[in-house]
This record gives sequence, structure tokens and C-alpha cells, in this order.
Amino acid sequence: MHMAVTIKKLEVSDLDDFTALVHVFENVFEVQPLSAPDPARLGELLTRQDFIALVAQAEQEVVGGLTAYLLPQYYPVKPHVYLYELAIIPDFQRQGIGRQLVDELLRYCHQIGAGEVFVQAEAIDKHAIEFYRTTGGIPMKVFHFSYPLKD
Repeated sequence: MHMAVTIKKLEVSDLDDFTALVHVFENVFEVQPLSAPDPARLGELLTRQDFIALVAQAEQEVVGGLTAYLLPQYYPVKPHVYLYELAIIPDFQRQGIGRQLVDELLRYCHQIGAGEVFVQAEAIDKHAIEFYRTTGGIPMKVFHFSYPLKD
């Protein structure tokens, strides 16, 4: 089912679309939310200059999107951008929507003067690795370390 899809960068007034995007992430990543997204927290994120959210919409409904963070650097003048999450609901996958989202993120980052966009994919997630490779990403072998903080 191919429908016309539009890509939109979310602004402060787009809280409903951001909430819908968070639900897309929960669905696609099969994450059980601890509670409903806090509208005040989501609204605060949308006010931040270092937070980027893009949504893909088909017939005014959010069918996917991405979030990214602007990371200022202390030597280079140009900031880096970390693509944090990208997801498309299953019925709309493999239709080029993810590529449209990445292309729009790259266009926006070029417009704001960023120097690089980077994303992480788990080694076992072959689909994500192939997706980022085909959208022009250059793979690097790195180790990712996490430090879970306990309450």
C-alpha cells in the first residue's frame, strides 16, 4: 500500500504528532511504556534547539519518524548530530520512508551547519546496518559501552 508521505520537522506546536511518534517507537521497538508520555516533558523537548524530531505522515497520520540530538563540539566549529531513534510502522516499511527521513535530516543538518551525523546500530540488527549503509552511511567498527545507573 503506497500512499503519499510527507516529512515534517516538529515544532513546539506539534505536541500531538510528537506523542504519536513516541507511540510508533513503542510499537516498532516493542517497548512497554512505564506510563503514558508526559506531555510537559515532550513539549519541553520540542522547545530545545539541540533536539530534532521529524515525522513521516500519510493522510495526516504519523507513520514513522526520527529523533536526533545536536552535540556541540569543543574544537570543531560545526556540531555533530546523533540520530537517536528511527522507526516506521510495519505497514509502511520498505517503501522508502526511512530514506526520506534520513535525507531530510541530512538536509536540515547541512542547513544548520552541522559537520557530521552519526547513528549506532547493534551488530545483530542486520536490517538496520544494511539500511544505514544504503542511505550513504559509512560503517565504523566501534565498541559501545553502557553504564546503567541504578536508583
